Amino acid sequence: MPALVAARFNPDLREKYQHLIASGKPAKIAIVAVMRKLLVTANALVKADRMWVEKHA
Repeated sequence: MPALVAARFNPDLREKYQHLIASGKPAKIAIVAVMRKLLVTANALVKADRMWVEKHA
């Protein structure tokens, strides 16, 4: 569920999701890619003892 929300509302992850869909990947594969990106980002934040800071456009 977090990946679905991120693919809809997070600009960077939305762009990644739409790029994968546009290149012909199935929707479930694109969602799994967004899931993995979320996990990698969360792990990096925990490892560096940092908090999430949203970028403002």
